[in-house]
Amino acid sequence: MARAKLTVNLEAIADNWRSLRRLSRDGTDTAAVVKADAYGLGAAEVAATLLRSGARIYFVALAEEGAQLRHALGGEVEIFVLSGYQRCDGGLVSSCNLIPVTNSAEQFFNHRLDFPDGPAALQLDTGMNRLGMEAEEFRIVREAPAGAAPILVMSHLACADEPSHRQNRSQLEEFLSMTDGMAVRRSLAATGGMFLGQDFHFELCRPGIGLYGGLPHRGARPVVHLDIPVIQVRDVQPGETVGYGADWSANVPTRVATLSAGYADGIFRLLGNRLTFHADGIPCRAIGRISMDLITVDVSRLPKDPESLQLLGQHQTIDDLADCASTIGYEILTSLGNRYERVYGIG
Repeated sequence: MARAKLTVNLEAIADNWRSLRRLSRDGTDTAAVVKADAYGLGAAEVAATLLRSGARIYFVALAEEGAQLRHALGGEVEIFVLSGYQRCDGGLVSSCNLIPVTNSAEQFFNHRLDFPDGPAALQLDTGMNRLGMEAEEFRIVREAPAGAAPILVMSHLACADEPSHRQNRSQLEEFLSMTDGMAVRRSLAATGGMFLGQDFHFELCRPGIGLYGGLPHRGARPVVHLDIPVIQVRDVQPGETVGYGADWSANVPTRVATLSAGYADGIFRLLGNRLTFHADGIPCRAIGRISMDLITVDVSRLPKDPESLQLLGQHQTIDDLADCASTIGYEILTSLGNRYERVYGIG
């Protein structure tokens, strides 16, 4: 079979969630962010595992994601929708009991108008200038005539992956100032914020990338293994070239394996000539350009021709690969294509 295999260790995800829950201060709930199909790994499978581990609060980006998650998990969990309340989503919000995280006074009042007793959350802009209400808009909401009160007030840190960045403390102080005196659950910390200290934890933390083995959760268990089959092996002689553009040529006799994956599978084209695979711990470098469906790799060091090579796993994490691509682990995970055979394990 020429189809690459992506193995997702569900027990590792559960262990990572449990370790983050232990990090949370006493009395703080620990949610799970499963937006973008659990960062590309399968929201239904991931969330079902986390539910069995004790997670009862989930965050998604879109109402459609929330509806799919409700179908997978049933009615015993809270599902927050980060994009807020769009009136066209009212049917899903109602039928699937979703909780919109309203990002503006307009969204908040539209939701209250459509669902006077429906639960909603508020997002505050404490300095990121991306989503959420600034102080004056939030004051209007707080001073509005009594109605259904928000069940959560949250904000998002811009620089949590840089612990010494002064904006972290600035946003914390702004969040405290804006929410002072409110008798409501509050949330400021995603994965990075959780490692800034318990001052950032409040009543709810909402880890995302840390569940899936990514930084800054340095103690996380690796979650994904990606093994790509070899579909042909050939000998290339000195002076011969490999791949599009003929931009790699052999200086010595080279054994070249062609792998069945490419940029259509989320393996970025810019990684050609600097991507490393492994076979039983032995590194093998990609050569030539990465094409849509194929990658060529120098396997001259191997004692025998391999049946497959591993891109992600014990020897190379999502963050190692991200460093190679000058990006972040989030993008590596969410770019993994839908052609992989996905296998869910509990080892």
